[in-house]
Order: sequence, then C-alpha cells, then structure tokens
Amino acid sequence: MIQSINIIGNNIKMFREKMKLRQEDIASYLGVSREMVSYYESGSRNIPLETINRLADLFQIELSDLLEENLDMNKANVAFAFRAGELVPEAMHAISDFRKIVKNYIKIKNLCNEHGC
Repeated sequence: MIQSINIIGNNIKMFREKMKLRQEDIASYLGVSREMVSYYESGSRNIPLETINRLADLFQIELSDLLEENLDMNKANVAFAFRAGELVPEAMHAISDFRKIVKNYIKIKNLCNEHGC
C-alpha cells in the first residue's frame, strides 16, 4: 500500500512539473492546501480516488498512468502529457492514437525482455 502511494505521488509530481504547474496551482484546482499537495507527492498522505481521477483529467492522462511504476512507460506518458487547450481536436486524436501505439510497443518490448524474444 505504501509503495502504491509513493508511486502515485511521484507520478503526480512528474506530470505537474511536465506541465510547468506549481503545487499552488494543483492545490487551487483540487480545493486543498499547497501542503496537502506536497503530502500527496511525498506519499505521506493517502489520496482520495476522486482526487486521483481529477488529477488524471487535469493532466490529460488515463487514471492508470498515475499508477504506473515502469520507468519506460512513465517516460512515454510524460512525453505525451499536454494541455488540451494548446492543440486542435484533430491533433489531440492523432496524439492519443500515437500514444497508444507507443504504449503497446513498450509493453511488447518488456514482454520480450522478460521472455527472451
């Protein structure tokens, strides 16, 4: 359980920094104190599921991306994190499709590494 909290906290911080958001920005969005965001990121407080869902929406990622501990997968997730307002809808769909391809490639690569492909 504690490991999961730390993984989520690290991922929140990684996506927040990728989007160049401050803890204050996240706190305002969530309606919590900046200190609470710091606690979430450090893994010292449990994060309510509703809060995790809201953060996934903010970061334009899937909920499972905040639970991902695979470094390669995290790098792919961060590479595709963006602010929705910066892209036209057609580009968002293309990026989403490409992101799925990259994630599937990484999963296949990891399976091959594990099973000697």
